[in-house]
Amino acid sequence: MRRLAPLLLLLFAACASSAPDRRTNLRIVTDEADAVLAILDARAAGRDIGDADWQRVFASEGYVRLKKREHSMGRPFEDDAFRAFAMSPELLAKRAALHAALDRIKRADLAALAARAYAYLPPSAAITARVYPVVKPRENSFVFEGNAIFKYLEDEPLARFEETVAHELHHIGYGTACSAADDGDFRKWLGAFGEGFAVLAAGAGARPGAGAHTPYASAAPDVREAWRKGIADPQFAALERFFGDLLDGTLKGDAADKRGFEFFGLVGPWYTVGWTMATTIEQELGRQALIDAFCDTRTLLATYNRAAAAREKRTGQRLPRWSERLAAALVP
Repeated sequence: MRRLAPLLLLLFAACASSAPDRRTNLRIVTDEADAVLAILDARAAGRDIGDADWQRVFASEGYVRLKKREHSMGRPFEDDAFRAFAMSPELLAKRAALHAALDRIKRADLAALAARAYAYLPPSAAITARVYPVVKPRENSFVFEGNAIFKYLEDEPLARFEETVAHELHHIGYGTACSAADDGDFRKWLGAFGEGFAVLAAGAGARPGAGAHTPYASAAPDVREAWRKGIADPQFAALERFFGDLLDGTLKGDAADKRGFEFFGLVGPWYTVGWTMATTIEQELGRQALIDAFCDTRTLLATYNRAAAAREKRTGQRLPRWSERLAAALVP
């Protein structure tokens, strides 16, 4: 009987590690992409395309929610225009690449992607989401209604798809565990640093060696270059002025939002400065300090300053810091 003990322990550990996380309700919905690719296959084979083929597209969950989202943005998105897009020679030329991309996506380990997000969230976080790889005219990806992740289907490495989805899952989980900032523009825009926090979680979550992953390594060349330039010059000074103007009240309302949105860019300062802050806090003060600071953003700037001071003391490296005025502005 004693000889069986190690085996039983291994079996127990395996079962525990593979058990579904009860906080998670997550799946990939490929019905729109499957239906569009079926039309492309029929075109390639010279087969007629009937009403049933189009209704399979227009009734798909992915298409219905995509159409709803585009209309909510005030954009035209009509069936006849989509037919013309699906019948274009340009899309037909991408058929093989789109099939390969969708096949890769169907192999993605969603539980592992959720684990990346959970590694950088409070235990109370939960993730309920649907991931929609979609064939569509606009080459963008986004989250809709708080739980629908739309990923433009393109020929890209599986790692890039996984990083994008894990990033969005972190945002979704964060919203379930951390209170929304509703006490003014200053606090609201501190939340934008969450883009950098999600970059860290998407790349390094549930992996050994915080910060060891290079963000956007599998992204398109223009995104990689934007990240490289942003990290080299993360624009702390520009954000210092922005937050100073918010604190003074000289920038507020629509004008504050207009300026704040300019910092998103392709991967702008909300990403690069947020990532710099997140990695510094984790490496110097620990992951729990990082989670706490981003979950209660009133403490974020002061926590980062403390981590930057610890980095300088430990290594001699001098990182940019926030002014004491900003760092202390909201500390409870």
